Amino acid sequence: MSSHTDATRILGVGILGAGPVTQAIHLPSLARLGHILAVRHIMDVDPTVAESVAARVGAAHSTSIDALLGDPDVDIVAICSPHQFHAEQVIAACRAGKKAVLCEKPFAMNADEAARISAVSQETAVPIIVGAMHTFDPGWIAASENWGELPEHAHTIRSSIVLPPNARFEDFATEIITRPAGAAPDYSDPEVIKGALRGGVMGLAIHDLPLIRRFTPDFKDVEVLEARNVRPFGYVISLRTPTRSIELRAAMNNTWKPEWSFEAVSDDAALRIDFTPSYVQAGSAVATLTQGTRTTVHGPFEHNGYEGEWRELAALATGEKQPPSAQSLIDDLTFALDIAEATVAHVDTRNAVVEGARA
Repeated sequence: MSSHTDATRILGVGILGAGPVTQAIHLPSLARLGHILAVRHIMDVDPTVAESVAARVGAAHSTSIDALLGDPDVDIVAICSPHQFHAEQVIAACRAGKKAVLCEKPFAMNADEAARISAVSQETAVPIIVGAMHTFDPGWIAASENWGELPEHAHTIRSSIVLPPNARFEDFATEIITRPAGAAPDYSDPEVIKGALRGGVMGLAIHDLPLIRRFTPDFKDVEVLEARNVRPFGYVISLRTPTRSIELRAAMNNTWKPEWSFEAVSDDAALRIDFTPSYVQAGSAVATLTQGTRTTVHGPFEHNGYEGEWRELAALATGEKQPPSAQSLIDDLTFALDIAEATVAHVDTRNAVVEGARA
């Protein structure tokens, strides 16, 4: 891609979208990895934002995707734009001949877009990873190397998230229903509840759904047993497959201690992973694995998944590692979409039952 020929040179990064995720997550992570990665180009539709963020890291800036993709100093593209643009931008980055692409969640909005991305990735041989940071956390990776047959035998899986109010997640959970600026959602409106639940799945639960799918071999047969929103922002969703019970819980408020945990339980083993809260840059997840009477703890390690995903990108761009299969990314997305739609359908069914009882 670049005029440089040294195989050990620092790889150039271009970032599409200079919002909070770029500023608070990616730039600090990249600053710690200056020996292998350097930000070369920042693109944002707001020229003032693009210029000011680029100035922090000594990068070029533009308001044009074409300018970034045409920059010969950009080897790796990170897509941090609004989610409705992800699919087209992933495809464009692949076709531009870049060495690797990172796309924030979700990398597509439907199965058709995902299939197009898969085809282009195979055609161009450009590796793509999705920014599900927990899958790149050393605590998760250490657990996966030691949990044995737990994924095959687990019967209960839980994701529990308690966070302080976070505007990014709140906006994602409500933008589908286009609330008036600054107004609180009207939770007496069934459409508002459905929009909040769909946004909760696709904006927050989606972080852990790849982990859950790893423990759910029959994930295509998922069924929603119960779904309700938690005010001001959150959800409680109970699911099942023919062999698994799955619980998704999230709450955002100022009263509980932040927590982000994943659990998987079988008859004779249990795994609990405690992740660092969102936007925390230091320390990794800690995995506690109990097998029979023996308990082992893995972590904390020196970095978490925010840095881990950039380490992975560098390894993919240099050919040191093989990319994840496109089918795996599609299955992760399909799992999330299926849960989001089944959750909304469950609310519709429940409302219909209530209305029928009143009639």
